[in-house]
Amino acid sequence: MAKKTPAVPSSSLADIAFMLLIFFLVTTTMDTDAGLSRMLPPPVPKEQQSDDMKIKERNVYVVLINKYDQLLVEGEPMNIKDLKEKTKEFIANPADDPELPEKEDKEIPFFGVYPVSKQVISLQNDRGTSYGLYIQVQDELAAAYNELRNELALKKFSKPYDDLDKERQDAIRKIYPQSISEAEPKNYGDR
Repeated sequence: MAKKTPAVPSSSLADIAFMLLIFFLVTTTMDTDAGLSRMLPPPVPKEQQSDDMKIKERNVYVVLINKYDQLLVEGEPMNIKDLKEKTKEFIANPADDPELPEKEDKEIPFFGVYPVSKQVISLQNDRGTSYGLYIQVQDELAAAYNELRNELALKKFSKPYDDLDKERQDAIRKIYPQSISEAEPKNYGDR
């Protein structure tokens, strides 16, 4: 008579597999670095609010993205690669071009009286715009501000902007405030 091999009990195998699955799901870290980090500006004090607050057309840099992922800047088609440099030129207005933003002299710590641009960037996108292009445009606009701030920090303090103390960074941010206005998405591609 041949000897039978005993059967391996497998009734708890599914329970063990389920417990391992739960363990790995709970202990695994998830990177959630996607998205935009933006701080909203503080609310305008009541004494500064007025119904007739209008921005002159020369102070507004209009950036449109349609549902076909085409970029239109100030009414002209533009390649995404050119956006940062053109934005820097608009923000800084180095030659005081009357077509670019006007400047207002302000008292800035470490700089004294300094001309500050009254620029605002108006970003509008179509409902069909791809998320990828929207993020690229946001990155290029933010890079324009970052490069201008860094160039000024190197010129004035001989240090990169990120290496400055908070007071000096605040002073540079007053000279180049990030003013990006985003409108609600519309259907620009259907026009």
